[in-house]
Amino acid sequence: MTTTGIHPDNQVPELKDYNVYTSDPTLRASVARGGAAWRDDELVRQGAEYGAEATLRAAEDANHHEPELHTHSRIGERIDQVSFHPAWHTMMTIARRNGIANLPFFDERPSAWVGYGASLYMHSQIESGSTCPTTMTKACIPVVRRNAALYAALRDKLASNEHDARDIPLEGKTSITVGMGMTEKQGGSDVRTNTTRAVPAGSGPWGDEFLITGHKWFFSAPMCDGHLVLAKTDEHGSSCFFVPRWRPDGGKNAIHIQRLKDKVGNRSNSSSEVEFKDAWGVLVGEEGRGIPTIIEMATVTRLDCALASAGFMRQAFAQALHYARNRHVFGKALADQPVMTALLADMALESQGATLLAMGLASRFGSTAPLDTAWRRLLTPAAKFWNCKRAVALTGEAMEVFGGNGYVEEGPMGRLFREAPVNSIWEGSGNVMCLDVLRAVSRNPDDVHLVLDQLQGIATGEPRVLDALQAVRRMTQLPPQELEQQARRFTQRLVLAAQACLMLEHASAEESAAFMSSRFDADWGPVTGISAGTSDPAALLRAAWR
Repeated sequence: MTTTGIHPDNQVPELKDYNVYTSDPTLRASVARGGAAWRDDELVRQGAEYGAEATLRAAEDANHHEPELHTHSRIGERIDQVSFHPAWHTMMTIARRNGIANLPFFDERPSAWVGYGASLYMHSQIESGSTCPTTMTKACIPVVRRNAALYAALRDKLASNEHDARDIPLEGKTSITVGMGMTEKQGGSDVRTNTTRAVPAGSGPWGDEFLITGHKWFFSAPMCDGHLVLAKTDEHGSSCFFVPRWRPDGGKNAIHIQRLKDKVGNRSNSSSEVEFKDAWGVLVGEEGRGIPTIIEMATVTRLDCALASAGFMRQAFAQALHYARNRHVFGKALADQPVMTALLADMALESQGATLLAMGLASRFGSTAPLDTAWRRLLTPAAKFWNCKRAVALTGEAMEVFGGNGYVEEGPMGRLFREAPVNSIWEGSGNVMCLDVLRAVSRNPDDVHLVLDQLQGIATGEPRVLDALQAVRRMTQLPPQELEQQARRFTQRLVLAAQACLMLEHASAEESAAFMSSRFDADWGPVTGISAGTSDPAALLRAAWR
């Protein structure tokens, strides 16, 4: 319930002490449909926790009191420590307890991916910085498993649902976090240009050991207990290494934090630049196969970006609807002004389509069926591209609903607006995602037709969607260079067709009809709210919040 009565000064009370899960019918239905009803009670608990005032205050404090870097002790020793406000550890504790660091890799049920997706989607709405080290920890698990001895030593610490904030060697930790170090200043996304070197240093209980020298331009997050790092060996080239914060002999590893990034958003989380000075590491996976090894981690975190950005859109819509229902202008609620009703209804459709896309994709991560594999290859980069792009636009629209109240730091919209762009950039920018879609088409041409055949079966009787699917098929026949020039157009058409089919399958008749009418209208796109695709947009709002 988001109507609180008219405030004497017509100011809107904070949206708090509500259930993030039970108020979201699309999310709850996605959990049930994905076979994760076994987690429903736990998600109800989490939803209440995320919407509670105490959690909202912790999220604010974690972002207001930013991490601080201390490179040396008072007697000149190199310590490279980042200190955090206690609220950061509160949010890390919640994320860990709620399974975001490990659930789908330690629960054998395929539907664990759906349960995980729901938790990440909710957590991202409230505090996004703490999801970075938490989701990277989860994503590292299948990569670390490539080194059986290392995984045996770390397994219980990765499986733990307790947050252990102590900066001590691995052996003494009850749980650990694991980050990633890929990009360097001269190459960015082109990791083939990396210059960081690794030289053999013998063999130990965890396998082949190396000493690593070089740098990483983005190293997230530096206080993780270990990182998966790309470095080149003289004999085989780019390889993947597990580089712990503390060496096995108990000494601090030679990872020198140069500075923390002064980021636009995601300010609770410490991202850094580092230099390796013969840092100790152990090989993970096959030497010379570092890029495909670590990309396995990035593939999973790209799903996380799609889920988190869907969460951003849901929170932006929820905040805007709450505000508009409780702010009165010209004698009635702002939400009842026709142009605002249409805008909010369009936002509701955007949020619903993003949630269906992200949660539907998550449901396919626990399966090896050919169709599910094809969806993962093709739609993971596409969903990351689309949801992340749309989140930037939608959070901006939601801020505008608040007027001047949305542009002050005391309110909820400034931080949400600054968070939105990060998912478009991390784990590959928009262009990289669209090129990865094309790469999936060229490497596995049967996949795209498998997905399109399935969508075509769903879209029977909906000519606008069928036309879009045919356009995607025709584009796959273009010469590679010409198709690459249209990579964004191809990806947009693919995603909109997929979202339309998900709406046809899972939304109400009124919601799906509104989605078709608006998203395939020639005027849709540049400005949110041009068309909500229905003569009764208020009905969409009633269905979107419970």
